[in-house]
Amino acid sequence: MLRLRQIAMVAPDLAPVEGEVGQMLAANVCYRDPGVGKYGLHNALWALGGTFLEALAPVQENTTAGRYMARRGGATGYMVILDTDDLAPVRGRLAAQGVRLVEDLSVGDAALHATALHLHPRDTGGCLLSIDHHGPDSGMMGSYMWAGSAWHAHANPGLVISGAVMTCDDPATTASRWSAILDRLAVPHGAGWRIGLDNATLDFMPNNGPAGEGLAAIRVTGLAAPARSCGLDFLPETNR
Repeated sequence: MLRLRQIAMVAPDLAPVEGEVGQMLAANVCYRDPGVGKYGLHNALWALGGTFLEALAPVQENTTAGRYMARRGGATGYMVILDTDDLAPVRGRLAAQGVRLVEDLSVGDAALHATALHLHPRDTGGCLLSIDHHGPDSGMMGSYMWAGSAWHAHANPGLVISGAVMTCDDPATTASRWSAILDRLAVPHGAGWRIGLDNATLDFMPNNGPAGEGLAAIRVTGLAAPARSCGLDFLPETNR
């Protein structure tokens, strides 16, 4: 199993993004994760079916997220989070390929827990990538540590994140790296490349803008019209 579970974006100020996203997605914030405080951030999380959208903003100077915004020229897409039912083969592939981990994080207890592997962006390209395992219920509407235990009451079941689009300096090379890491085939798609997951697709497209490569758009099943927030394009899903 390998699924897209969460997209993170980062902005200088959280409040305006909360207003935009809440109105655009007709969803209330389902959780605020105190764990992001150790990175100098605060956040808001929205539940879209069994997928999640996160907005982050710095609360102190010189954060990794703040430096990333400075490189990208402002608010931007930030991170793709996948989940799997078995991290052992993932660890094996990462070791064999020499892909470094920025963080290997395990939190929670028997009632709710997660392990997250944050991959070094210099070894992946595209954007920040995390591959996680959540338990004890691995179902799409089951356990998700980063959303707490009561997120279901705030979910908008009519919207689901079904894809992510990254702009890349070299789409073929970046897609090949992700393909090897994820053990999923990369195939030509339009002007770029596409990797299929169990519930979504990852697209790697040419970078034609001044911000450099990064997470540029997400596709959302059930979204009525294109929208934009936090430097990220929200596109209605038309291919699934």
